[in-house]
Amino acid sequence: MTHNLPLPTMGCGTWAWGNRLLWGYDESMDSQLQNVFDLCVSCGVTLFDTGDSYGTGRLNGRSEQLLGRFSQEYMGSNQNDICIATKLAAYPWRLTRQSMVSACKSSAQRLGRNVDLVQMHWSTANYAPWQEGALLDGLADLYEQGLVKGVGLSNYGPKRLRWVYKKFSERGVPISTLQVQYSLLSTYPVTQLGLKQTCDELGIKLIAYSPLGLGLLTGKYSEKGSFPKGLRGLLFRQLLPGIRPLLACLREIAEAKNKTISQVAINWCISKGTIPIPGAKSVEQARENIGALGWQLNAGEVAELDNAAGSSSKKMVQNIFQTK
Repeated sequence: MTHNLPLPTMGCGTWAWGNRLLWGYDESMDSQLQNVFDLCVSCGVTLFDTGDSYGTGRLNGRSEQLLGRFSQEYMGSNQNDICIATKLAAYPWRLTRQSMVSACKSSAQRLGRNVDLVQMHWSTANYAPWQEGALLDGLADLYEQGLVKGVGLSNYGPKRLRWVYKKFSERGVPISTLQVQYSLLSTYPVTQLGLKQTCDELGIKLIAYSPLGLGLLTGKYSEKGSFPKGLRGLLFRQLLPGIRPLLACLREIAEAKNKTISQVAINWCISKGTIPIPGAKSVEQARENIGALGWQLNAGEVAELDNAAGSSSKKMVQNIFQTK
């Protein structure tokens, strides 16, 4: 179904590229980010996930601009497999199908190339259901006009997904991917909503965003230690005490496997049949993420992690836009 959309085992999320507020981005990081891009592609991590709302304030669209520049300058192996996926925001002023087509054309301008995979950033079903139909029509138009290679959704649950699937099927437009917040700290979309089953049935690949729980599953932070600044720090203070058993289980398996905690957490997502898209701001982080590839957790280890995740008293906050 996604014959012209090569999807790798793992991708790279670029939310932090241009985001000052949550991730402390500044322009001096750009050459480091280019090195991250080059390393990822050369190691087969060829899917880059971005959004037209990424980048704060005057840096709006920054993530797309950087990806465009890096992909044009890259001349190494796997060059032809680079897949740039962008999410178009369901802003309240986007009301027509044409607004989505225009939004995607603006993304393509920032990228200096066509978007490969266009995704609906979130469903408006929870607060403005009447808005959604036209925006989805616009996504399908992009596919029909050959402006994108594939169409995907983000933060949709199974009921809403089936509704879109039916709508798109009538126009012969396949849904390539669905991305949701999925990690050992956020099993809800799969364990409670049953999304993986629905995706398998409909031939859709499930992308796991935030597979490291904003950094909580890296093992780099402890209750006693220093917390990241701002909002993430507040969240970490609340969640860390309740996830002690999960972190202990991750640590034990990581030591036995001679891997890092974050590599085990990412590999768990892969073992569940999803494509994780951990972010990376530095070459060290990218290298660590790439170390999650090329080996597999065994069934016993996956079961241990499942149990530890299930018994954690704290869970990641769900995206407010996630639908049923």
